[in-house]
Amino acid sequence: MPTGPKGQKRPADVIGNAVRVMQIATGEAEEEFDDDGKDPAAKALGSKGGKARANKLTPEERSKIAQKAAQKRWSE
Repeated sequence: MPTGPKGQKRPADVIGNAVRVMQIATGEAEEEFDDDGKDPAAKALGSKGGKARANKLTPEERSKIAQKAAQKRWSE
């Protein structure tokens, strides 16, 4: 059986997957989420740092960073 990006089990065929999605949508089945093993406090601090850095940057600096990232992403 195939697994998702976090190791959750998924049906191997399209129809089985569609049935699973329908069961989750109608409340017949619960969606399974596994713990990613990361410390919640560390995750909170990481998001604080990213927000603080974004607030510190000027719009020109953010634009320059975004352009560099786009060039890197589409260069291959």
